[in-house]
Amino acid sequence: MTIVPSGDAAPATTPVGQGGVGPLLRAWREQRRVSQLELALQAGSSARHISFIETGRSRPSEEMVLRLAEHLDVPVRERNALLLAAGYAPRYPHTPLDDPALAALREGMERLIQGYEPYPALVVDATYNVVAANRGITMLLDGIPEALLTQPLNAMRLTLHPEGLAPRIRNFREWRGHLLIQMERQIALQRSAPLRELYEEVAAYPVPESATGAEPAEPVPYFALPMQIEHAGRTLSFISSISTFNTPLDVTVAELAVETLLPADPATVKYLQSLLP
Repeated sequence: MTIVPSGDAAPATTPVGQGGVGPLLRAWREQRRVSQLELALQAGSSARHISFIETGRSRPSEEMVLRLAEHLDVPVRERNALLLAAGYAPRYPHTPLDDPALAALREGMERLIQGYEPYPALVVDATYNVVAANRGITMLLDGIPEALLTQPLNAMRLTLHPEGLAPRIRNFREWRGHLLIQMERQIALQRSAPLRELYEEVAAYPVPESATGAEPAEPVPYFALPMQIEHAGRTLSFISSISTFNTPLDVTVAELAVETLLPADPATVKYLQSLLP
């Protein structure tokens, strides 16, 4: 599947209030549960200076804003919001994925997920819109209603919707719980309004009747929670792995994630190798 822009609006950043950068930095610090003294030691400053920045008595330099954001693990998109609130220009560009400047990135991701075949792999953005997928993913989506396959595809909707993959997932309750917890953690880290809207939508989906009251699949000595999914009368088992880019300098790149589904048993390996040689 060719890499395509998701088509959705970019996730909203933290609103820039009239109080300047201080309240925003304080909110990130409190969310990360770091004291002023701890942050000061990490950033090579003093607790007094951090206090003055947070209360607006001192205007931090551009370098200090970025240093504090780094130690507070503020997402790249939100670092731009902090810079704007402090009166500086955004540092990190937000390049559309189809821009020629990202051609090497697109080609690299295409080669990566195609090279993973016959096993499933896909690339998603910050709100789980699918921007690329290989034939392994296409195979799993066989038979999904067209209404769920319109652009932009959304991995969470496809997985949790009662007309999507949900009825096919044998351990659906376990897998659903895992995905919702994953989204909750991301919301806490990123404070993304669009991601929270998506979470509220998919969390409200009814559980398919096939999963109502059903016991989880019989325990197997897997090394991680597998997704056990029915396909063509077989039960396939996959372990999910998610990769992101180190030290991204672009908002778009920072919000991309590559998810690969590793076969969790020999039967799944054999079936996929026979299906997608």
